Amino acid sequence: MGLLASLERQIAPLDRAVAEAAQQSPEARLLMSQPGVGPITALAFVLTLGDVSRFARGKQVASYLGLIPREHSSAGHQRLGAISKQGNRFLRMLLVEAAQSAVRYDPEFRREYQHRCHSKPKNVAKVAAARKLAIRLYWMLRTHQARPESVAIEGSPRVALVSAS
Repeated sequence: MGLLASLERQIAPLDRAVAEAAQQSPEARLLMSQPGVGPITALAFVLTLGDVSRFARGKQVASYLGLIPREHSSAGHQRLGAISKQGNRFLRMLLVEAAQSAVRYDPEFRREYQHRCHSKPKNVAKVAAARKLAIRLYWMLRTHQARPESVAIEGSPRVALVSAS
């Protein structure tokens, strides 16, 4: 217990420094308006992506972060595998953790997560939620709006990408 208390004393100033840095960044403050996204995830996302205008679509952001499945196609047969895992491993882990929190606090995330859990393993549903969160955060930075009305994983036939407003 003494070791844990010692570690907590060392971590507390670092947590405060990250929170202060996030409050000084307008982009990080904007991202923290999304349920489940805290100062560490917001700062990591902003710093990893840099200028979001270099990405034309949310799918490119998901690919950049390694949240898109690998494809093994031949002779007209498309086979999707595990995610590519290219990009920043730390940010990918933060997005999965943030997506799990977003599933608890955001009804739209919860509905889509539960829908996927019926047909896919839970880990696949978690990664899909992380991909959706990454795309939503991208659009938040791109449009400078706290929460876009509707953001879906691009290619999903069920929901429009971003509603016009």
